[in-house]
Amino acid sequence: MEILKIAQDWARAEVFSTRFFILFALIFLAASVGFWQLGKTELAKGYVIPLLVAGVLLMTIGLGLFFTNRSRINQFEVAYNQDAQAFRLSEIERTKSTLKEYRVVFKVIPTIIMAAALIIFFTNNPTWRAISITTITMMIMILLVDGTAYARIETYQKELTTITRPNGE
Repeated sequence: MEILKIAQDWARAEVFSTRFFILFALIFLAASVGFWQLGKTELAKGYVIPLLVAGVLLMTIGLGLFFTNRSRINQFEVAYNQDAQAFRLSEIERTKSTLKEYRVVFKVIPTIIMAAALIIFFTNNPTWRAISITTITMMIMILLVDGTAYARIETYQKELTTITRPNGE
């Protein structure tokens, strides 16, 4: 039963964490509307579309992860009750694969940030500067949320591997 509790606690923490994607999305969308309504300079006007796109992307990520992880809470109980040991082993495999994916993400996102920074450095076009700054900001938000999610799933995997039997004995 300890495995089920650990799994459900992890999923609940993920549900909470994904709300930050939604919060950041709302901030980006509000900023887009603000620049659209109040922007007077070329650079301010250049932010409208990039912020809108970033907001929609973050909202999509947030809602997708929110509903996926929320449904996992109940699915975990069903899978655990069917075969606790198989559930534990499948979760260990899932966490291993997810950790590998995060390692790729933590290499790709800094590369995107560097590329966007170079665009800012080498261009004077207000639209490209707005796109680059928005991209950097969005990638930092993703790193913030994914960094905590990585630590959480790493801890979850360690807990799963230290429990030798499904009932925690």
